[in-house]
Amino acid sequence: MQIRANINERFNETELHVCKNTMDDEVKKILDELHAMYDPSLVCTDEVGNKCMVLPAEIITFYAEKQKVYALDNAKKYTLSRTLSDLEKELVTFGFVRISKSEIVNIRKIRSLDLGLTGTIRVIMKNGYETYSSRRNVAKLKELLQNVKSGKEGGMKA
Repeated sequence: MQIRANINERFNETELHVCKNTMDDEVKKILDELHAMYDPSLVCTDEVGNKCMVLPAEIITFYAEKQKVYALDNAKKYTLSRTLSDLEKELVTFGFVRISKSEIVNIRKIRSLDLGLTGTIRVIMKNGYETYSSRRNVAKLKELLQNVKSGKEGGMKA
């Protein structure tokens, strides 16, 4: 592994690049650790009313239900005092994508897409959680998943 620093006045902000010919376990581990260090923490309320901080990388989905916004990780459900639109704008570069009017998912947590005969697309997450994507969001979702699979995450922070 090579580590280099390029200090130059042409850079206005810090950039981190991970470069390799394949997306292997080493690259995934490095990216996970970088996300843990640099992802913005979100202030949430857990199910018993305690305020807590969660990292977006740990969240599977953000969804709206009955005028409230929730976040779901592998173990807990949290309430946020944010709108889905705000979260979508803030977290798009961290691998979150809108799949319907009421839900944003972490594409790194998607296990598979099940294309049903009726035109519905079931999104199955790595922890077994299942949800559905609206048809108008399918093309964007497939493209982002293909980019993650090939290691070309485009505009996403890796």
